[in-house]
Amino acid sequence: MDRLRLGVNIDHVATIRNARGGRHPDPVRAAKLAIAAGCDGITAHLREDRRHIRDDDIARLKAELDKPLNFEMAATDEMIGIALKTKPHAACLVPERRTERTTEGGLDAVGHRSQLAPAIRTLKAAGIRVSLFIGAAPAQIEMAAELGAPAIEIHTGGWCDAMAERRVREAEAEWQIICDGAERASGLGLEVHAGHGLDYGTAETIAALPQVVELNIGHFLVGESVFEGLAETIKFMRAAMDRGRKRARA
Repeated sequence: MDRLRLGVNIDHVATIRNARGGRHPDPVRAAKLAIAAGCDGITAHLREDRRHIRDDDIARLKAELDKPLNFEMAATDEMIGIALKTKPHAACLVPERRTERTTEGGLDAVGHRSQLAPAIRTLKAAGIRVSLFIGAAPAQIEMAAELGAPAIEIHTGGWCDAMAERRVREAEAEWQIICDGAERASGLGLEVHAGHGLDYGTAETIAALPQVVELNIGHFLVGESVFEGLAETIKFMRAAMDRGRKRARA
């Protein structure tokens, strides 16, 4: 079983910067520190309203990083154009609503098939690895495979929230959906990633799923870095993931 990849989402470094304006803290500097601390790639979400990451951040990330850039984006003409110009390693298609505080759920691949199909074709033709950020429901996973997306990222927010609030039965049910979904997706030939709401404990747990090859984590790491420093926080997360992966090999 290969080493589980860690993608660090640096959106909320930009959130802090934008709260006051100016250039500090610089999300590109944060990305470089994260890479030096042992992450495998950087994730950044360019939203329509530019509430955190901005266009120049994406351009600088692509130009200055020596690790893969995962560009989170809505499947709009504007964002597809930016992706084609920037040529990130990967593009993760996500749902986006301006009224939401953060991404509240997975993309409805079934309901938005007609919009997603040409977007996926265009990005793949440009050599960009495409993933769909979806819930682990069977219909969504099967549609991702039908659309030709090479990878999915399972939305883990419901499970993480239930774990944090100690809603035990709900957490168990959500976890089973994730486990079943990861197995189904892998069986369909999809590369399986996971993310949203993960902390040290939930990352260690999900790392034991052999089908999952990548975790994308942001808000928790940026928050913890206030107390521990970004490099130490990423090292702690890497250690938690490695512990979970070790259990999967046992």
